[in-house]
Amino acid sequence: MNEWLKKLGDSGKSAWAKWSKIQKGIIIGIAIAIIVAVVALFRVSSTPTTVRLFNAPVSGDMQAQILTRLDQENVQATVNDAGYISVPDEKTAIKMRDILISEGLVPSVVDPWASFFDRGWSTTDADQNQKKKIAIERALTQHIQAIDEVSSAFVSLSLPDDKLFKADQDPVKASVLIKAKPMSDLYTNRRKILGIQKLILSAVEGLTAENCTITDSEGIQINDFEGMAESDRLDLVKKQEKLIREGEAHYRAQILKALQNTLSADRVRDLNIKISMDFSKETRDSEVYHPITIREDNPDTPYDDSEFRDTLPISSQTVTREWQGTGFNPQGPAGVEGQNPPVYSDMSNVIGKQTETGVTQNNALNKDVIHREESPRYGKVTVSVNVDGIWKKKYDKNHNPVFNEEGGIVRDYSPVPKEQLEDIADYVQGAIGYDRAKGYKVTVTNIPFDRSAEFAAEDEAILKARQTRLTIILVLIGLAAILAVFILYRFISREMERRRRLREEELLRKQQAARDQALWEAKEEGVEVTMSVEERKRAELQENAIAMAKEHPEDVAMLIRTWLMEE
Repeated sequence: MNEWLKKLGDSGKSAWAKWSKIQKGIIIGIAIAIIVAVVALFRVSSTPTTVRLFNAPVSGDMQAQILTRLDQENVQATVNDAGYISVPDEKTAIKMRDILISEGLVPSVVDPWASFFDRGWSTTDADQNQKKKIAIERALTQHIQAIDEVSSAFVSLSLPDDKLFKADQDPVKASVLIKAKPMSDLYTNRRKILGIQKLILSAVEGLTAENCTITDSEGIQINDFEGMAESDRLDLVKKQEKLIREGEAHYRAQILKALQNTLSADRVRDLNIKISMDFSKETRDSEVYHPITIREDNPDTPYDDSEFRDTLPISSQTVTREWQGTGFNPQGPAGVEGQNPPVYSDMSNVIGKQTETGVTQNNALNKDVIHREESPRYGKVTVSVNVDGIWKKKYDKNHNPVFNEEGGIVRDYSPVPKEQLEDIADYVQGAIGYDRAKGYKVTVTNIPFDRSAEFAAEDEAILKARQTRLTIILVLIGLAAILAVFILYRFISREMERRRRLREEELLRKQQAARDQALWEAKEEGVEVTMSVEERKRAELQENAIAMAKEHPEDVAMLIRTWLMEE
């Protein structure tokens, strides 16, 4: 094999050497063309299969808008040099085509309904209507599925044929099945359901809310708002109760905090507040007349010099009428009794003179027309506060607490004065905006708190502290006695040891003196004295100690001091 390859290489080299430059150039060009074709083939084969969104090129601003909308739907789109937009698969193309059609993002050269209205020579109106129905269902399904909280949707429409008379016309109906995503409140949120229903009603011509049924995946109708009226009423009541509780909690926290800062948190623990509110809407139209200001008050003067008038005459007319002659009392038709009052009847056929004067004025009024709507309104507010008095411990002359027979501390209770309770009531009334006309009520009481457990714990702590202090004192006294006995024992033992040492030293000194005296007497008598081994050893040690003391007095003094400290 190697020899064959070697021969093939040699033959190729010999042939290449025999070829001319033109032949070599042709061979190189053919090789380059083959390489380029292979690379292009691999690139084309590796390109994923895509589907065109429209069968027409798109360019300019419309192309940018379409690509932006595709990016919002997380769809990867590609655009070739000719302007054709492609998406990954046919399903995505149908979905995005419906969305773009509904939003008007379709090029003018593209017929978006061409795929649904390919009409042939055998196509009937029923086929066209069916295609139209399918197109609307598909577009509406894509619209609903575009909502974030909708996992899937299925739309079924009933579009009846047009009848000659309106009374015979069948209504348009729609049935929509929606499956919500997990952890979504789509089935219970009325606003979201209404939004989907309005979307369906606006997309299908002639459809009414009564004929639009929206169900969940379990077949329960979720747009039955008439059946939800009672539930809505209960929800409204809960919201109103919550609003009342929030108001009560707010006022309670504010008033209780202020009273606790003034009287201490231990004395003011309880504050109950009850607020009633009227949530019904009330509309009031009123006309308020104000006096007309002629002259404003001068702030530089110490008194009020303003001038007001109830009315301001614009024009005035005085009319004077005089009458003289016989009074006439019309009786009406013949045979009919007159209807004039007795006063005028009595003046019949009376000769006299009458003067009538009248003044007519046109006055200007200062009037305000007020239109006011109130809801909600505060009704009756009731507040009750309990304030505890002051407990003081009783002490004797030595400033020690006085204990009763049961072992507890004696305490005196001082109730809250009536004037202070009234001041607290006035403060609470100001805090809640007291309105007597609405039936507001504020009650401040002085009921002593049950502090039995608190006093028992405090007494126990005091007794325990006293016992502990007494125990510590006894222990200290015992330690002091033990220390004193120990010191006395050490002193007595040292004194006895000192006396014993003095006796031994005195005995040794006497023995040494007797020994020296015996040696001295023997020496004077000329008698040779022989010493025992112990005496000779003792004498050598004594001489060495004397010699060392003379040579190193400081070391000897330190050695003696150490012996004394040890003893």
